[in-house]
Amino acid sequence: MSTGAPRSAADKPDHQRPEHPDFWCKRFAEGTTPWDAGGVPPEFAAFAARQPAPLATLIPGCGSAWEAAHLARLGWQVTALDFSAEAVARARTLLGDAAVDLACADFFTWQPIRTPELLYERAFLCALPRKLWDDWGRRVADLLPPGGLLAGYFFVCDQVKGPPFGILADQLDALLAPAFKRIEDAAAKDSIAAFAGRERWQVWQRR
Repeated sequence: MSTGAPRSAADKPDHQRPEHPDFWCKRFAEGTTPWDAGGVPPEFAAFAARQPAPLATLIPGCGSAWEAAHLARLGWQVTALDFSAEAVARARTLLGDAAVDLACADFFTWQPIRTPELLYERAFLCALPRKLWDDWGRRVADLLPPGGLLAGYFFVCDQVKGPPFGILADQLDALLAPAFKRIEDAAAKDSIAAFAGRERWQVWQRR
């Protein structure tokens, strides 16, 4: 007999838990990917173009890997990760013979061969349940050396139900300010529908 009590997240099947790869595999397999911009966002393209030299770049939660392909064409060293095998399969198709180190791996346990100089964020933090946010903040700080850059897009709003999970500005500052200095902050100009009006382009530099 059912007690009527709500089930905890741990009681849900894996394909209903965004912290589990099955959640994302199901959506990629079904083609339900409203977070996929289908190309390279303008702020990131401009950021990459103005760098004086290529940066060794890590892209966690790479999805279809549009940005990885773009950086590879510029001659950058790129590592792209996703823990969804379906996402990695789609990325392999898009990347073709592009020189990208693509791996099916968990961002929180994966170990880099080379230290990244840039970590690119797009639709990854907002895909993580809030219980993993502190782990994310520590992980990006651990991966980047002093002077390294965390650049990308943040879903800054009070949207509780997700994914995408909104993060308030002071919450984001609490995660990053102890180890990073924010050096760029602007409203995103060309967000997809899922993020429209609530996405900010930011660059943070590791202290």
